[in-house]
Amino acid sequence: MARAVSGEARGIGRSARAAATGPGRERDLVFQSLKAAFAALVAWTGASLVLDSTLALMAPWVAIVLVQSTVYRSLAHAGQQTAAILVGTLLATLVMRTLDDRMAAMAVVLPVTLLLGNWPRLGTQGIYGATAGLFTLASPEVTLAGAGERAGAALAGAAVGVCVNAFVRPPKYLRSTREAVRGVACEAEEILLAIADGVDDTWDGERAHRWYARARRLPSLVRGVRSALEWSQESRRFHPVRAHRDRIGRLETVSAEVLVTLDKVADHVIDLGRLVVQTHEERRDRAVPDSGVTGPYAEMLRQVATALGAYRRMVVEGAGGSGGEAAEARRELTEAVHAAEATYRRLRTELPQRMSDDPETTALFGSWLLIAHRLTTHLRERTLPQEDCEEASAEASTEEAEASTEESEVEGYERGRGSARPRS
Repeated sequence: MARAVSGEARGIGRSARAAATGPGRERDLVFQSLKAAFAALVAWTGASLVLDSTLALMAPWVAIVLVQSTVYRSLAHAGQQTAAILVGTLLATLVMRTLDDRMAAMAVVLPVTLLLGNWPRLGTQGIYGATAGLFTLASPEVTLAGAGERAGAALAGAAVGVCVNAFVRPPKYLRSTREAVRGVACEAEEILLAIADGVDDTWDGERAHRWYARARRLPSLVRGVRSALEWSQESRRFHPVRAHRDRIGRLETVSAEVLVTLDKVADHVIDLGRLVVQTHEERRDRAVPDSGVTGPYAEMLRQVATALGAYRRMVVEGAGGSGGEAAEARRELTEAVHAAEATYRRLRTELPQRMSDDPETTALFGSWLLIAHRLTTHLRERTLPQEDCEEASAEASTEEAEASTEESEVEGYERGRGSARPRS
């Protein structure tokens, strides 16, 4: 118990330091919480001037819950919640006036409002119909005039909550999208560099399993990018700041290709990690290939990692509106891709000649080489104008067909490797 409390306390401390030291999710949460409190104070101040405290409570209660994660969500929930509150309040008032018994009225109103709360049109706000009915029945006096005042307080609270969320530091999620893209690309880049260093140094099974485990976590990071993009796109709707809408608009133009690219990167890095592990298992008792074989392959992996880092900067800086830095990153990406492709062509020619007496090792490094080349191909398409992408894909398919032909002499060995064959 003490250890759990201590862990939670350390987590709270880390979050507090993150909020204090710079922009990020923690600071955004602090601002949203302060905005909700401010909206409640404004709504209470206004409502208490014209209503008694029991009825005025509706205004801050509604205002708090409508300071939502996006302006669009605040507006959508305001309509749903207001409708639910009006239905619950009116129904409770009419039933109480008819039955003149609180317990009997609750027995009728609560089941009905809870069932109505499941109506899809009310979304997640349907429960407020039941709570509004309960508040109405719990008030000292239930009258039609009181129901009208309660509904008015709810409308006022909704207006305050939406306005505060929209005009006081309106929420935006562009930074979280950039961070999500950066997280996937950085992790894949680090895995490629680690594999390059390991291949160039020692064949360590434990390290290979660690690389593979890290690679298998990449798809979950890509899902985080997809979620962040959806939040960014929603935050654009009804956002009052045009500059933010424009930045999100620029991001939307590349969001589809970013997701496709990151999906492909994750797939190929997983393939590479799996192949490294299987290679270690199969070559456990065999001699390690000399540096003349492993060195050039490690060099190509480092070039691919460099290209991936340039792609990350191009996407992140482009989404952030830094056109000059994005253009520089695109230039670096182009140079890195050209260097990796030159290394690939050289190795494709030299590898069979260098290991003509070892077809298994030729097939092994041929598979590794093909995975790295496919990674490079997906990054190369990002450096081209849209109309040239199909031509680049066709060229890549031709090169892979040629590579498959050159490997046909060891095809039987590759079939024996089974699942080690990389995905296309």
